[in-house]
Amino acid sequence: MAPDEGSVRVDAWVWSVRLTKTRSLAAAACRAGHVRVNGERVKPAQAIRVGDEVRLRQDGRERVAVVSRIVRKRVGAPVAAECFVDNSPPPPAESGAGAPAAERDRGAGRPTKRDRREIEQLRGW
Repeated sequence: MAPDEGSVRVDAWVWSVRLTKTRSLAAAACRAGHVRVNGERVKPAQAIRVGDEVRLRQDGRERVAVVSRIVRKRVGAPVAAECFVDNSPPPPAESGAGAPAAERDRGAGRPTKRDRREIEQLRGW
């Protein structure tokens, strides 16, 4: 598959390289201001070219992709990975991963008032 020359709509490209599941979701993200090209908010029909930086904010994280190849139709995952350079920051660590769980031994009976205070403090109440 030879790379297409010129430019393509930003919503079509975002969908084609599998940054969103559907083209309508890509267009909705553009209309909501979640897609930026070279730092500017764009409409779904904005044309992008090779070398443009596309920033997509979704699910609480930001994806940063530098366009290295223009595609107009949805492509497979291995081909999609070749169409952009991923400069996204690493995903945030899950909160509470290192926090101790408030668990009691089975059969230890009801928690005391002190135990309840410690449990509430762990849960952030």
